[in-house]
Amino acid sequence: MTTLVNKANLSGADNRPPMLEKYMYDSWKSRMELYMMNRQHGRMILESVENGPFIWPSIKENRVTRPKKYSELSATEVIQVDYDIKATNIILQGLPPEVYALERKCKLYDEFDKFAYKKGETLRDFYLRFSLLLNDMNIYNMKLEQFQVNTKFLNTLPPEWSKFVTDVNLVRDLHTTNIDQLYAYLGQHEFHANEVHLMHERNSNPLALVATHQMT
Repeated sequence: MTTLVNKANLSGADNRPPMLEKYMYDSWKSRMELYMMNRQHGRMILESVENGPFIWPSIKENRVTRPKKYSELSATEVIQVDYDIKATNIILQGLPPEVYALERKCKLYDEFDKFAYKKGETLRDFYLRFSLLLNDMNIYNMKLEQFQVNTKFLNTLPPEWSKFVTDVNLVRDLHTTNIDQLYAYLGQHEFHANEVHLMHERNSNPLALVATHQMT
């Protein structure tokens, strides 16, 4: 008859948590539960997984509500937080590298989707930041259509570039052009784009506009 200890040993409790294998989640879940139960205070660790992470409490201080500091938690709350950490570490040790790669891919897709121009940065800064993001995506073999990449690059530029973006769309095939070529083309017009930006700033600032007229 297989004892609980034997089952725990089979689950990998002697060394490290059992590793999750593709299409074997139910088996992994059972072995992981046995592994946790074989740890010191295993029932508390397993309950942390089953009940979900500790909801961090807040306190009101000087009419402002803020999260409690760790030192302000009660003894019971400290125990819950500590076992949450232990349970999380055990689960993370049992996940294969491809799971982390998948998480990284999701983050990179999200970064690409939310990629935006930062106020005050030059065209070169913008181009290098976008190129680094694409390089990270290439490391994980994340394929994007060239048209999608070029469209994202052009449409994320600030308003002062709108005329030159329109020109690019007219003279370039966005299905075959790469962003290095787009950067080289737009770089020829950066001086004029900066002039447009300054003009917009003056027009949006009445005091600056009056000062400009007075100087004229």
